[in-house]
Amino acid sequence: MRQVEDIDTMGKWRAVAAATGPADRAVAEEGVRRAYRDAGLPEPERILWAGSPLEAIGIVRALGDEKGPSARDRVRTKPWADERRRVHDALGPGGWTELWNDTGARLWDTTRALADRIRAGILERLTEAAGIDEASDDAPELRLAVETETRQLLLDAVLGQHDAAWLAAFDGRSERLEPLVRIATAAGWWWPYEKAVVICERPTELHRDEAGRLDHGSGPALSFPDGFALHAWRGMPVPAGFLAELSSLTPARIREEENAELRRVMLEFYGYDRYLAESDARPVHQDESGILWRIPMNGDEDVVMVEVVNSTPEPDGTYRTYWLRVPPSTGTAKEGVAWTFGLDEKGYEPLRQT
Repeated sequence: MRQVEDIDTMGKWRAVAAATGPADRAVAEEGVRRAYRDAGLPEPERILWAGSPLEAIGIVRALGDEKGPSARDRVRTKPWADERRRVHDALGPGGWTELWNDTGARLWDTTRALADRIRAGILERLTEAAGIDEASDDAPELRLAVETETRQLLLDAVLGQHDAAWLAAFDGRSERLEPLVRIATAAGWWWPYEKAVVICERPTELHRDEAGRLDHGSGPALSFPDGFALHAWRGMPVPAGFLAELSSLTPARIREEENAELRRVMLEFYGYDRYLAESDARPVHQDESGILWRIPMNGDEDVVMVEVVNSTPEPDGTYRTYWLRVPPSTGTAKEGVAWTFGLDEKGYEPLRQT
């Protein structure tokens, strides 16, 4: 029965972490007020809404001293620490580990990565907005000042829906954390101060690949109502204009790209086999396992691939060709195929190739 409950719980919290669309402002605001009351604090004098975490940072900065000191420790950190201690003591170390593995651990990596990417995007935008002259002698100090202030304000944030991982572990087990649960299911990030609270809308769009990484080839992978957006390809941040180029790539354009990471994205999108065919690449080795190809890349490691042919025919009688990317140090086709099986060349002796 417990296992069924945990499955239901994780489905709920996966949906919370990935929720898009307008926040339920009434529910979120009531959750905030209750969190303050439960912490022994007066309800905040003002609750302000932002279209994204980026806009929220601007509102928090504009409030200045009017907002009062941060209340995060009292409304979020202390209740969580107390409840974790209570549940840990009740279940014991082994029971707590089992609970965490069945709940929060399943969401932790994806929610943490998403939150980290949002933070990085905010830092990038605010550093750009500061208009720092990179050629000036004091550019490093100015950039550091902007980043330090921004990081400090980010530390004041409660992650709302992106706190789904640890909230999942307490679902149905803690009345004390119910206000935080209500806010997380209704809104995005929020900044609690003694006199004012800033709450964010949820994203309008969220696109991820099968591994849970931000990924979208024709627009923002994550966007908010105020226009703050992040672009990514299989988890790697890319400039907005970069995606528009992908549909018109050529081998020459790929070779011209100076950024090694962006060049890898281009190659993945274009297709290694297509690039090999259209760039006059030459094989460097051939044996019974296949053909080894090597593509030199300026400023980056070589792209090395093994061309193999499936020995089992397709229904139409043709034989499908596959391209396996292997480490740059690979010297023979057999060594490359062996590597894909976690073996060295001497240990790879297939009885029958399929």
